[in-house]
Amino acid sequence: MSDAIDDTTRTELEAAAFRRLLQHLSERSDVQNIDLMNLAGFCRNCLSNWYQAAAETKGIALDKMAAREIVYGMPYAEWQAKYQKEASAEQKAKFAEASQAQKH
Repeated sequence: MSDAIDDTTRTELEAAAFRRLLQHLSERSDVQNIDLMNLAGFCRNCLSNWYQAAAETKGIALDKMAAREIVYGMPYAEWQAKYQKEASAEQKAKFAEASQAQKH
């Protein structure tokens, strides 16, 4: 990391990159969480869990559904109704395989 970037600026850049990631995921509602899990090992729900955990470290009470609304840009149930599709057998098999591999 460059020594020219101070901690405040680094935090601002990280926050901007995170906001851009959320925007990108919002624009790509066709990409299902299982696809993200299968390819990258994390999904929108993971991001919301990490956000919630970060809030807790700052003494901020943020429940799971509120964190998900921040990440999804809408209530989770609404996102599910609009965009979530049933995972295919192939997606489920790949997910199960990856989950099994992580246990070893």
